[in-house]
Amino acid sequence: MYLENLQLLIEAIERKSTGNAREIAKKLNVSERMVYNYLDVLKNEFGAPIKYNRVIKSYFFTEEGKIELRWQEGEGMKN
Repeated sequence: MYLENLQLLIEAIERKSTGNAREIAKKLNVSERMVYNYLDVLKNEFGAPIKYNRVIKSYFFTEEGKIELRWQEGEGMKN
């Protein structure tokens, strides 16, 4: 559920259609505090440049880029 919600939030941020934290919480069926936790993870763990725009009432990425939360084949740990 955590990763699914994080992915949904990323997609909404990319579309610039998040609403405020309270609205995101309702959409994801989580607390407002959890929304801020998700945003902290995106900003601090992934280094995503996220800001909130009060005019369009949405979080958005301030730079071009992409966060992907899925398995990617390639070289990994070798035994």
